[in-house]
Amino acid sequence: MPAEPTSPAEPPGAADVDPEIRVFRQYLANAFGRYPHFSVTEPVEARRIAEAVRAPLAQGGPVMVRTVDRTVPTPDGDVRIRVHYSTMDASLPALVYLHGGGWVLFSLDTHDRVMREYAARAGVIVVGVDYALAPEARFPTALSQVTAVVRWLHAHAALLGVEAESIAIGGDSAGANLAMGSALALRDAGDGALVRALLLNYGVYDNNFDTPSYRRFASDAYMLSADEMAGFWEQYVRSDADRSNPLACLARASLAGLPASFLAIADCDVLRDENLAMASRLRAAGVPVESTVYPGTTHSFLEAVSMAAVSDRAFEDAARWLRRALGRGP
Repeated sequence: MPAEPTSPAEPPGAADVDPEIRVFRQYLANAFGRYPHFSVTEPVEARRIAEAVRAPLAQGGPVMVRTVDRTVPTPDGDVRIRVHYSTMDASLPALVYLHGGGWVLFSLDTHDRVMREYAARAGVIVVGVDYALAPEARFPTALSQVTAVVRWLHAHAALLGVEAESIAIGGDSAGANLAMGSALALRDAGDGALVRALLLNYGVYDNNFDTPSYRRFASDAYMLSADEMAGFWEQYVRSDADRSNPLACLARASLAGLPASFLAIADCDVLRDENLAMASRLRAAGVPVESTVYPGTTHSFLEAVSMAAVSDRAFEDAARWLRRALGRGP
């Protein structure tokens, strides 16, 4: 667990945040405060800073019996994957997990603990995907890579000890966007059956910044600011047309035929309202949905599992759901 923060002081306006999540938020504020602000930092340097700040959060947690890194060929270049095994079972369901970071930041390393938590708690093989980052690789490159990795995993399931008919896709923030986007792309190509479940953590589904949650939680006191999210979109898309593409702006997509979905929604997050709207739209489209708003949580709260009980509960909820969705439990 990172050392408890001492300064700078907690910014005003965050009294509605869970006390343990406030410790997490303040740790990040202190750590990032040692570096130049991202708004004046080039992407490569911003990633280096983000890796250094996030590294303590990725430590500890479940120990895997085996972890394998390998390369998967895709039409958009080779992609590194990391495969976590929590048991030596001969064959298990798999969760393809996509890290967040606004399509611009973070990596398999920053989210290594998140992936290990799911592997251990749900009893699944977790396959992390090191997709290409923006702005060097803009939409739809990462989406195309993820879709190709899912197809490859299904075709080579026996190689990794994966049950080919029990593959879920999940992710947080921009990773949740890519998870749902890849499921939509596979559905539209006639391969929707390759994905059995979607695990979606405080996802990016829209580029409408004029919602009550954007207005209420737009400041740095709540982890992800409105300006940061606008900047991520600017670096991800190639044009205004991409902003309307239903595989990027998922709020515009037809959702019928998607697999059962679990949405973990952060309460004090600019993205809260689009997550609530997505849960409602999925239900209206006939998709089996379980969604939970976790009180007092900010964006990225799963990474606080070493210090916050609410993060632990969210992992347990998702693991329980995932076991059911993949046919491994009641």
